[in-house]
Amino acid sequence: MGDRVCVDLCSIMRPGEGLLVGSYARGMFLVHSECLETSYIASRPFRVNAGPVHAYVTVPGDKTSYLSELRSGREVIVVDQNGLWRTLIVGRVKIESRPLILVEAKENSGSGTYSIFLQNAETVALITPEKGSGGRTAIPVTSLKVGDGVLVRKQGAARHTGIEIQEFIVEK
Repeated sequence: MGDRVCVDLCSIMRPGEGLLVGSYARGMFLVHSECLETSYIASRPFRVNAGPVHAYVTVPGDKTSYLSELRSGREVIVVDQNGLWRTLIVGRVKIESRPLILVEAKENSGSGTYSIFLQNAETVALITPEKGSGGRTAIPVTSLKVGDGVLVRKQGAARHTGIEIQEFIVEK
């Protein structure tokens, strides 16, 4: 269990769009919006069930913010499966205790390992590099298996107050 953050935006997201979120700023997972219909809940194309309060999210200015620091009126970066991005405004942030699952990803061509906790729910999905009908597909975290590919943005390792810095840092 943990305190997870839903980020409700003032605009509609499209399939393949979401927020870049990670337990460490060096590797940000593309967490899909709730724009897809499921048998569990109606589509909420303005929402991303983004992760726990400690996680980083990308914001304008090549910065990150903790999910817990987001408020109504703040801006976040929404990214699609092709890497195109736009800036949207946060309308509401909702924090609730929910069961979490740890997702870890390893680089195909390197030694980097990245992780994120997400709510263990069918409506929470990551974008995969596999081509499906209409492009890349989202896979619910409840369906992830070892060896499944997900999209992760690799970036600089060290950050202080959300700004990338050149400094020795160890995060585990």
